[in-house]
Amino acid sequence: MEIKSLFKDGFYVESGKHLFKKKNKEIYSKTIYYKIIIAIDIIMSALWIVFVNSFPFSDFDYYYTMAVNISNGGAWGNTYTSLGYSIVLGGIFKLFGASILKAKIFNLILTIINCLIFKSILLKINLNEIDRKILFALFVFIPNNIFYNSILGTELLFTSLLLLITYVYMSDMKYKYLYIGILSGLNTMIKPFFIVIFFAIFLVDIVKHKKIIFSIKNSLIVLILTAIVISPWIYRNSKLMGQFTYVSNNGGIVLYINNNSQNHKGRWMAAGDVENSIVNTEEYKKANMTEKNKMLNLAAKKWIKAHPGEFIKLGFKRLFNTYFVGDDIIYSTYGSGISNNFKLLLIAYTNFVREIIFAPGIACILLYSIFILIEIIRGRSQLIDKFNIYGVVLFFMFTCVYFVTEGQGRYSFPVIFVIIYFFYMIVRTFLFKRVDGKGFE
Repeated sequence: MEIKSLFKDGFYVESGKHLFKKKNKEIYSKTIYYKIIIAIDIIMSALWIVFVNSFPFSDFDYYYTMAVNISNGGAWGNTYTSLGYSIVLGGIFKLFGASILKAKIFNLILTIINCLIFKSILLKINLNEIDRKILFALFVFIPNNIFYNSILGTELLFTSLLLLITYVYMSDMKYKYLYIGILSGLNTMIKPFFIVIFFAIFLVDIVKHKKIIFSIKNSLIVLILTAIVISPWIYRNSKLMGQFTYVSNNGGIVLYINNNSQNHKGRWMAAGDVENSIVNTEEYKKANMTEKNKMLNLAAKKWIKAHPGEFIKLGFKRLFNTYFVGDDIIYSTYGSGISNNFKLLLIAYTNFVREIIFAPGIACILLYSIFILIEIIRGRSQLIDKFNIYGVVLFFMFTCVYFVTEGQGRYSFPVIFVIIYFFYMIVRTFLFKRVDGKGFE
């Protein structure tokens, strides 16, 4: 008797027991590869944590200290910065006790989760199995995914939620925009600018489906759910400050220290070093956090309007710092006691890997964005692979934020999976001359 049924894993089985066993073996041979890659990643990450025993400093020390305070029933911050990561880490500490090692173990768990979600995303894209395996290995073994296990920062948790949002968006599940809105709200608690994801969703939907009402409705669902999720924290901050206060109050200081005539590198600088700095005035010193944030925002915007040329130059310097300066390895080795020579070797290696992947990947994104515009003009955008459009829009969303605000190597971490995808696209096309697979059309 002929059997022709579609299993959940997407494989067809025909004609009886023999072929069923054969397909099972094929499925096993495909999954064992991913298990081996993840196992190697776990070993490498664990060895890194053990032998490069780094300690948090600066922002990372603040996140850790806040997590400890939260776990002990202490204060949840003063509205200065977003505490989504510290709240989650504080919950972990409440259950298992607080220590830097436990925070790093949590990072390791997030790394494994990220690998599994990325694999699931690849299954949602029109690719052949060879391409999936190569892309998966590239993602897992890029140095950032190893050494970020020692960094007590927001990037790993934020990326986990971003990957989950991506998976949900690429799926056909019912109520997916509701889920995206909830996840976006959680991610906005970690990085407040992420609320703009609703507009990215709108752009992808309108380009892919060319249905204005459909696109507006879906993006509004995401925005409303995001607002609902973050509203308790906004209420808490507003009550604390006595006036409306967003998720955090550090947006103004970031904008101010990165947009002034004394900033020539597009990187962090002390606010007091700005000429005639507003932070040295009595009015500023007497203001609360929300008022300070508004004052800094106004001062930064005033400078940008008066110096458009310098602002644009600083913007491109910030993007260079974000995508082509691998200073994030320094955060993972701080206080570890490793020799300077070994540290320099690590910096050189990670920078080399970053540049050979990021430069072609970003070049491909820029070229592909032109292709998308051409197809939109021709009225054929619905034929473009959905993930390709999503990847381009997501990259530009993050890039626009960093162009205006601040450039650091760690800020590129959430979009590494997009850059790797487009890097492989251009390598596959121009080196291997392979054009099959709708995901790369």
